[in-house]
Amino acid sequence: MHTNNHRHRLRSCPDFFVPDKPSFKNVVFKMQPADQTLNIDPTPYRSSSSSRSPSPSRAFGHDVTALLSDELLLRILSAVRGSHLVSIGLVSKRWLRLVDRLRRSLTLLDWSFLAGHSRRLTARFQELTEVDLVPAAFRPPSSSSPVILTRGHYSLQMDPLSSHSVGDLPLLDSQSINNGLDVLARGCPALQRLCTVAPLETEFGLATVALECATLQSLELHRCTDTALRPISAFKNLQILRLVASVDGLYAGPGVTDIGLTILAHGCKRLVKLELGGCEASFDGISAIGHCCAMLEELTICDDSKMEGGWLAALLYCGNLRTLRLQSCRNVVSLAGPMEHLGCCPTIERLQLQRCQLRDKTSLKALFVVCENVKEIGFHSCWGLDNDIFRISSILRRVKLLSLEGCSKITTEGLESVILSWKDLQSLTVVSCNSIRDDEVSPALSGLFSILKEFKWRPDSRSVLSMNLQGTGMGKKGGKFFRRLRG
Repeated sequence: MHTNNHRHRLRSCPDFFVPDKPSFKNVVFKMQPADQTLNIDPTPYRSSSSSRSPSPSRAFGHDVTALLSDELLLRILSAVRGSHLVSIGLVSKRWLRLVDRLRRSLTLLDWSFLAGHSRRLTARFQELTEVDLVPAAFRPPSSSSPVILTRGHYSLQMDPLSSHSVGDLPLLDSQSINNGLDVLARGCPALQRLCTVAPLETEFGLATVALECATLQSLELHRCTDTALRPISAFKNLQILRLVASVDGLYAGPGVTDIGLTILAHGCKRLVKLELGGCEASFDGISAIGHCCAMLEELTICDDSKMEGGWLAALLYCGNLRTLRLQSCRNVVSLAGPMEHLGCCPTIERLQLQRCQLRDKTSLKALFVVCENVKEIGFHSCWGLDNDIFRISSILRRVKLLSLEGCSKITTEGLESVILSWKDLQSLTVVSCNSIRDDEVSPALSGLFSILKEFKWRPDSRSVLSMNLQGTGMGKKGGKFFRRLRG
């Protein structure tokens, strides 16, 4: 009876369920389009009490999803994680077209994919909201090169026989960039974020983007100049702007001066976040932004080597500024006058110093005087930050959050002398500060740790590593291995 039921079940099942044949996974890779042995039986077993209609798979071939509409398939595919969408697009041309409709962000590596005769980017991806054109704006080498230059988020091929130096890589001409921006703006009008290289001569490409992409909210301009900022007033909904004048190791540009910042201030009055990288700003440019951009909440200064003295005093005109971030700054602040003329910007609540050189006590004290009311302060991988420099931060009396990461010169004594003076401290993060030791923590400091709301203590990475490896036999420098060989 059992044998009959088994044979009866096999007659009612497709051929690929037979146990003595290869698994379905292997059959898929060996299957040919004209192979009819893998078709689902269109006339399955019918019982005496009921009958079923023939399967529609015969009319639609092997693709059973052909019965589903594009809208339904898009809803199904939208639930798939982005890492798997690439392999799903290999199923068929229809699935590739649907996957392209689901893609929202893209980084362009070849400019011909955008501005070539086929214009494949806008033909395939019409629903893009985020596009990064910067890697494709560099001229590719004449031949494939094994030399790769990585700077920040970008990795570019370099021609070792080229006459261009490392810090002055060739970029596309302004006409090519403008044509590409024009094609992108007309083909992807739903753009919300754009990263591109600013054209030097004419700016009709950026003007087209501003007119066609009304929903654009974030713009990043590399090799930016004062001239490139002239059409900035056409971006009606722009809220996030990043201006990069030059990048060490990639390219150098004319730069952005106070003239460009004044044009920006009068053209983008709805700015919320602004980042200036390698710009030649001074008091006049920053004060113009403070007067006109009343909604500005976050200001980031990256690479202050070309910043002129006095820009710090202009922060008093930023009446809604909440966050001040300094990245890769060498002098932090260059004072143009006596410190007595500086005033406090009462709205700044967060101050972040990342990869900055903190060796000048006077400039750091001036920064803390302006940001006297900060509640959150962070030092991340700052050079020269020792106990004497860190003690200057004790003039900040309202700090509730402190974050120290990669500050190897601060000791436990220096940390204790500062944070015990902060009566409102609620959160403390200490990571990779190798001069801070657990065995040097005093009872007063441990008592403060016990009342904090948020506490992350991992100062010595080596001790944490040995603690995690305890009991595993690792970290013994091969002692067990060599003992086994000697035995």
